[in-house]
Amino acid sequence: MIFSRGGIRQALLACVLACASVSPAFAEARAPVEAIEVSARPITEFQVGHNQKLFGPLEFVGGLEMTASSRDFVALSAFRFLKPGGDFIGVADTGFWFFGTITHDADKRPSGVSDFRMQQMVDASGRPIEEKWEVDAEGLAVKDGIATVGFEREQRVVQFKIDPDNMKAPFKTLDYLVPARELRQNRGFETVAHANPHGQHEGGLVVVSEKSLDKAGNIYAAIIKGPRKGVFTVKRNGDFDITDGAFLPDGDLLLLERSFSMARGVKMRLRRIYGESIEKGAVADGPVLMEADMGYQIDNMEGLDVWTRDDGALMVSLVSDDNHSILQRNLYLEFILHQD
Repeated sequence: MIFSRGGIRQALLACVLACASVSPAFAEARAPVEAIEVSARPITEFQVGHNQKLFGPLEFVGGLEMTASSRDFVALSAFRFLKPGGDFIGVADTGFWFFGTITHDADKRPSGVSDFRMQQMVDASGRPIEEKWEVDAEGLAVKDGIATVGFEREQRVVQFKIDPDNMKAPFKTLDYLVPARELRQNRGFETVAHANPHGQHEGGLVVVSEKSLDKAGNIYAAIIKGPRKGVFTVKRNGDFDITDGAFLPDGDLLLLERSFSMARGVKMRLRRIYGESIEKGAVADGPVLMEADMGYQIDNMEGLDVWTRDDGALMVSLVSDDNHSILQRNLYLEFILHQD
């Protein structure tokens, strides 16, 4: 069959249009959203075998041990509530976003997890990123529809627009100020937190590394957005490393810390860092509020958020990272933080 030049053009155009209608290569790539049914067993005692509720200034409300059949339901590293105590967003260090809702019973105790779903992080073309070292997400902050994420290994702090139905590639990379040579490959920014909008940092952004130490043995951190930007350090207290943090309403920074050894297992600690000590060039410090070991319902505690309950109680929520291990658990714990 012989075509004229115009006929050839028309035939090629028809072929392109036909292929585009059926081939995903001509459409915007996107990672699928996976709905996951999460089973949750209530935890009613924080200290194993004891019904004590008060642990320093923290009052245990309840918790959940979470399981799911999906192989992607692992390594939950950080989370933040989008609605206080309810809808949440989080990141897994396997390169996944996760969303869901914590439900509560009539006595305000956590009772389950609903509408849970996960989506792989994607590159600029919308294709899922398969290499873990590229998407080792550890820290998360949320404000005004923007998620700011801290990544280890390929150290960076980047921002995403929040869309639970289609999380896309980051739209902005932030300068984290700490010299890159000072960040240890697997000890980067585990804490990414927005300061109190009415405090000295006026809602600015603070990052704290897990265990990147200066010559004095203190932990590198920085105020990377706000009127008083600059690098500071957090006093390292014992053999604990920092896994997350969130600002309290009074401007102090609540840090979640973890310690591990083969002899004694895992421990967790909550430490309150005085807001006025968070300053360029300073060594920030503050008191330990609570410490727990394997005699308590803890695991590899990595995620923390602070929120206010509808009755005015100041709440602290924690999640654990199971490290892909059948010997570890995905936990959600809830406490009231009593103020002086």
